[in-house]
Amino acid sequence: MDYSLELREALAAADAAGKYLAAEYAAFTAIPDAPPHISTHADRGAQEVILKHLNAAFPADGLVAEEATPTAALAPDGAARTWVVDPIDGTKGFAIKNGEFSVMIGLTVGDRPVVGVVLEPTKNRVTYAAVGHGCWRKDGDAEPVRCGVTACDTLPRATLTQSHSRAGKTKPVVTKLRPAKVIETYSAGIKLAQVARGEADVYVNSYSEFHDWDVCAGEVLVLEAGGVVCEFDGGTVRYGQRGAKRRGGLIACTPGLQSEVVALLKG
Repeated sequence: MDYSLELREALAAADAAGKYLAAEYAAFTAIPDAPPHISTHADRGAQEVILKHLNAAFPADGLVAEEATPTAALAPDGAARTWVVDPIDGTKGFAIKNGEFSVMIGLTVGDRPVVGVVLEPTKNRVTYAAVGHGCWRKDGDAEPVRCGVTACDTLPRATLTQSHSRAGKTKPVVTKLRPAKVIETYSAGIKLAQVARGEADVYVNSYSEFHDWDVCAGEVLVLEAGGVVCEFDGGTVRYGQRGAKRRGGLIACTPGLQSEVVALLKG
């Protein structure tokens, strides 16, 4: 199945949301002590921009998104295809105004993702993929560049990407994996894109509960860039469960690291 049309529409929806968010971000008053799960009017506004675009282009498709907005209720139940949207992934990065947030748009068919777009508005960068077409990065008006994961196959040489640590505290994942280097950013979308672009070798989402929209779009990027994505037990990530909830953890990495990371996280 060719998903070129769906990818084009997802990119157009992300571009429209990015323009909306650029204006909102410029006018937003920073909240230095913003909590991790803050939601803003910009989240809801960006989601409506995206969902209206996708619903107009594909009215028979389902819509699953983080915010409760009017257009989300228009989609049919039980659709074979579902758009999975996080309008601002890493809203804390938006709220404190450090630029670390992304727009994530994914499409699932059945329980598997087939299209993914991760837009970083403050960097004017989009990383995108569709099944069978590879993963691509586009910065501003530059020509797209194909992405690929690294060849790293041992954790002592690996770069781990993760969310920001509390000052002076080492995260349990770092203690278990002991990578050579750790980089930190808000937004799971950005972290998954970093693995797909070869800027990091492994990303681990160890939250006890998260949602489809936190990882769906980014999974397609990593897979099409030649990487692997799985739950902590090594199993395939399946989308569309009740409440769009995920409790199995998530690993995204180069193929050569998968068995080692899974074994260490099980221990």
